Amino acid sequence: MTDTGPSPDHGFSLRLRVVFDGGMMLGPGKVELLERIRDTGSIAAAGRGMAMSYKRAWSLVEQLNAGFARPLVASARGGAKGGGAELTPEGAQVIAHYRMVEHLTAEAGAARLGAIKDMLKDMSDET
Repeated sequence: MTDTGPSPDHGFSLRLRVVFDGGMMLGPGKVELLERIRDTGSIAAAGRGMAMSYKRAWSLVEQLNAGFARPLVASARGGAKGGGAELTPEGAQVIAHYRMVEHLTAEAGAARLGAIKDMLKDMSDET
């Protein structure tokens, strides 16, 4: 699974949420869910790995599939051979595009975000 945000040497992580015209949202949670479905072949396992109910994971997959011109996740119901899920090529492309935007945004904003970080109160002594 791909790590979210920029490399740790920046001293910050970036969580990017995109709200498209029409209200479709894509952010770190949905992208992580897609990555976990890719890695596990299961919506249920992906949800469990994120401490998310099966119902919630399914709901997010349905939102994603309904919001894009082509489905991002293809699933098969359980049965004698068991069920499963896999990303469609479009699902893999969405992950790749999102992660690249995340990376480019972190790189482009590193100096300004670093300046903000330098203004933070030192909390190293507080627990």
